[in-house]
Amino acid sequence: MVSNFGNKIWRVVLISLSVLGGAFLFAVLLFTFLKSPKEKAQARELEYMKLKYEILNDRLDDLEALMTDMEQRDNDIYRVMFEADPIPSQVRRSGFLDADRYVDLYGYMNSGMVVNTARKLDVIASQLYNQSVSYDELFDKARNKSDMLAHIPAIFPLKESDLIYISSYFGYRPDPIYKVEKFHSGLDLTAPLDAEAYATGDGEVIDVQSNEWGYGNMVVVDHGYGYKTRYAHLNKPAVRKGQKVKRGDVVGYIGATGKATGVHLHYEVLKNDKQIDPINFLYGDLSPDKYSQVLRLSTLPTPTMD
Repeated sequence: MVSNFGNKIWRVVLISLSVLGGAFLFAVLLFTFLKSPKEKAQARELEYMKLKYEILNDRLDDLEALMTDMEQRDNDIYRVMFEADPIPSQVRRSGFLDADRYVDLYGYMNSGMVVNTARKLDVIASQLYNQSVSYDELFDKARNKSDMLAHIPAIFPLKESDLIYISSYFGYRPDPIYKVEKFHSGLDLTAPLDAEAYATGDGEVIDVQSNEWGYGNMVVVDHGYGYKTRYAHLNKPAVRKGQKVKRGDVVGYIGATGKATGVHLHYEVLKNDKQIDPINFLYGDLSPDKYSQVLRLSTLPTPTMD
């Protein structure tokens, strides 16, 4: 009798354990492979957050690229113009790159993504601050250099209404005659025959030439402060050597003389007798959007006209 009772108790215990074990196993499977509505909502929110972080990082990449371009122009153009030393890259990005700055952001599932975004924001903040300091310095210099600003090339060398298109840019380009890559030292500006070419800054005409090849009919203006401009392939010059010119004065009429495959103006800017990209000196006539568009076009491998 006692034995039968014990067996019953034992069977009850076994059944209870089996039920509990099955329930535990079911719960494990349920929470492992099936998510509650709250967990599903949290998972969707997490994926949405990741997407937003990716979009934010893409925008930060664009801003960082824009700031880098501003820094380059600041160092290579504006600070050179005002005889200020360039600011090293490590200085422009200093103050926000200490690893300890992000220690509180580690230890989470998506720490890498969050830290990367925070670091980009700090780099851009550093760039903006240092660029602002640079512009303040240049502003102080500019107040005392109005004469220099009048001399430095800063406008298009022809009317916008006469410009048909910029047919070629500065750098290595396909040569139309020799059919090889050659260094192109200026801009080719396509315009109607005898359209006026203008001095892009105050200066003195130091050279007027007429050649059957090369630059053809050419005018060179010395603007002082190490700057010169060259206007080539003119149909005819409108100035003489030794003549003083002001920004906007006519220096010649556009043609196709010398080594030219069509009517255009070949325009160069020289700094200390070294040819530099004229596109960086057209800021006086271009809106920011137009300047960005011209910069994009300048990367295309367009053939030259001379």
